[in-house]
Amino acid sequence: MNTFKSDNLFKEALRYIPGGVNSPVRAFKSVGSSPLFITKGIGSKIIDVDGNEFVDYIGSWGPHLFGHNPPFIKKAILDAIENGTSFGAPTELEVKIAKLISELVPSIEMVRMVNSGTEATMSAIRTARGYTGREKFIKFEGCYHGHADYFLIKAGSGALTLGIPTSPGVTKGNAADTLLADYNNIDSVKKLIKQNKNEIAAVIIEPIAGNMGVVRASDIFIKELRQICDQEKIVLIFDEVMTGFRVAQGGAQELFGIKPDLTTFGKIIGGGLPVGAFGGKKEIMEMVAPSGPVYQAGTLSGNPLAMAAGYAALSYIKNHSEIYTILEEKSAYLENGIKDNFKLLMKNYSLNRVGSMSTLFFVEEEVNSFKTAIKSDTVLYGKYFNEMLKRGIYLAPAQFEAAFISTEHSKEDLDKTIKANFESLSFINY
Repeated sequence: MNTFKSDNLFKEALRYIPGGVNSPVRAFKSVGSSPLFITKGIGSKIIDVDGNEFVDYIGSWGPHLFGHNPPFIKKAILDAIENGTSFGAPTELEVKIAKLISELVPSIEMVRMVNSGTEATMSAIRTARGYTGREKFIKFEGCYHGHADYFLIKAGSGALTLGIPTSPGVTKGNAADTLLADYNNIDSVKKLIKQNKNEIAAVIIEPIAGNMGVVRASDIFIKELRQICDQEKIVLIFDEVMTGFRVAQGGAQELFGIKPDLTTFGKIIGGGLPVGAFGGKKEIMEMVAPSGPVYQAGTLSGNPLAMAAGYAALSYIKNHSEIYTILEEKSAYLENGIKDNFKLLMKNYSLNRVGSMSTLFFVEEEVNSFKTAIKSDTVLYGKYFNEMLKRGIYLAPAQFEAAFISTEHSKEDLDKTIKANFESLSFINY
């Protein structure tokens, strides 16, 4: 695999961009190599500047449900460009996509568009505080909700991989209002609520975590969490930036049969373009300006390019619900192939999967929490990552991330991946 152009680009990038990348996990730091610079994506494949082709399991970190550059989304963007890229004024598409989101996700009565998942989660917490008149909130160890100050307390994802679970620059005041609970441990939630009676505005959770690797909350845990929030008048926020429209048409909340009070969404609702949203109960959302006193704004919020791509993506989802059956079949096929490799190699690594999201943990016990996730052998993962890359498989360059399958991954892609998995595991365990 030739990486000459990527290596030179990275050296130049280091001169002008902190760490040479515009988002930390892209740097390949935790897998002991240098990043590849991508020039093109089509279907299930990406191609780097040196001409190397890879079967891609990142999909822009989840939103490419239909693979890279699907024709119907591309057409929607090109048509929108003809009319202008941004107006800073309302458009009909904003109304149409808001209505469509509320049709597809039963808990959503009103929704506000923003520009990223971080903006969505940050705004949801602010809204919950304004609605309840309380300041503290509970999050869970290993869950990542973006890079707003009060979320970077025992965060997952890139923060976990890089060993900075509490980031410098986060004030003690912010940290004091962030209460940490143990994922899948309802007693830890009850304890915090008891210690902070009538002070907690919200509980925010990834119902299916994707940023300590894929870890599913148990049905009992989520049900009890909903009951406790109702009893204590606490706003329950589902962070579905990653899982919304990815694991099911109605997101993780559809799988659990639980309605949160607020939900946050990410790039899938923009067809892969930069976008986010938060929404939920009307009485809570009407606290948001200009309806209410909770201020939130964004010049590019609801911009016509993202709305056009998002409306195309969500309309396709609405009219082709069979895609989730297709994704499940493809994902199960890959999972079974990898587990067969484990048996052949006499290994008992943990492979977590929910729908088209999965993570291979290099630990021989069930991973159901932050504490079990971090037992995974990250050095071994780094070796595995590089071996898979040599064989044309592009995985997340960090242990604590998810792999994503799209509708465009073919049986040939999956068989190639299973074969590469067997060879890579054989090599690193030799």
